[in-house]
Amino acid sequence: MLIRIVKLTFKEDSLDIFFNEFNKNKSKIVNFPGCQGMKLLQDTKDKTIIMTYSHWDDESALNNYRSSQVFSNLWNNIKIHFSDRPEAWSHDIYFDGFDTIEKSLK
Repeated sequence: MLIRIVKLTFKEDSLDIFFNEFNKNKSKIVNFPGCQGMKLLQDTKDKTIIMTYSHWDDESALNNYRSSQVFSNLWNNIKIHFSDRPEAWSHDIYFDGFDTIEKSLK
């Protein structure tokens, strides 16, 4: 599994536009082949900083999404609203404490 974290910084007056676009596309993203789930995070102090945290089967699945019409349409509609350059990281899981917590709650 591949973990993808993307940091997006928006112009303050564009946040509503971004959230509207995201809400129109979120089900397409999480149901895209190879996507195991996604979270959208907003910084607690600087509300213009948005992070996506997603799980993918592998790099190939992520790349298929990144070359899809779903990604292209969303990206083209939001990139004009960035106030800073996006940053992205891909990771393998070394330890997953969430999995342990979820099992203990069952």
